[in-house]
Amino acid sequence: MKKLLAIAVLFGALTANAQEEKKEEPKEGWKRNGNISFLFNQSAFNNWLAGGTNNISGTIGLNYDFNYTKGDWTWDNKLIASYGLTKLKGEEMKKTDDRLELNSLVGKKASGNWYYSAFFNFKTQMSSTDVNGEQTSHFFSPAYFQFGPGMLWKKHDNLKVNIAPATSKLIVMHGHLTEMGDAFGVAQGETTRYELGAALNAYYKLDVMKNVSVENILNLYSNYLEDFQNVDIDYTVNVVMKVNKYLSANLSMQAIYDDNAFEGFQTREVFGLGINYGF
Repeated sequence: MKKLLAIAVLFGALTANAQEEKKEEPKEGWKRNGNISFLFNQSAFNNWLAGGTNNISGTIGLNYDFNYTKGDWTWDNKLIASYGLTKLKGEEMKKTDDRLELNSLVGKKASGNWYYSAFFNFKTQMSSTDVNGEQTSHFFSPAYFQFGPGMLWKKHDNLKVNIAPATSKLIVMHGHLTEMGDAFGVAQGETTRYELGAALNAYYKLDVMKNVSVENILNLYSNYLEDFQNVDIDYTVNVVMKVNKYLSANLSMQAIYDDNAFEGFQTREVFGLGINYGF
């Protein structure tokens, strides 16, 4: 519960201290916008006495929103994908980032900023992961699904919170990954794990200053069927600092806590100056 409180306080602080954004009345129909980024890093050394290893790395990312509004109905969708590779001199190429996620949230207005809602979340990775010659994961293994009814509070496209007290969570993976023991919360010899619990999903995007935007994505989940007090946390911060129309500095940080998969926080950080294209 302390972890849940800390994340909630952090998200609340970001919201409270943000600059007030001008709200425009949503137009009916589809509203689409997205961002493709390519981050590139390279280091080279020759007779460098302080030491160093030649290396090259790159990460490509996609963040795409396609939202629909008509009458009392709203339907928000977000696709997130990123993939990164690095090559150190004398070593094989290694994966540094791999993420594929789809979020879909539909709502029908109830009163004010509140909507009756239903959400769907899917996430997996795009390629295999090898650790010391052993394959530990690959595409659609593991694959995570969450879906359930709830209530949505939505001020506008950039500020919304969905509460789903009856959320199903399904983890799917290939049987060879659990032959020797548990993996990603799935028991040895099994290929799926089902949970029923409560989910809270929050999204907030703001411009902290000219050409600098911060996107916050917070997902919390607690399993009614086992260890309800252990809250799964998935918190992502994406910062885009535009230099001009095509160049920007991009920072993405993600922290995950899921005690069924790993006893502790999993963290990911990607930062670089790269090509940025909005559409």
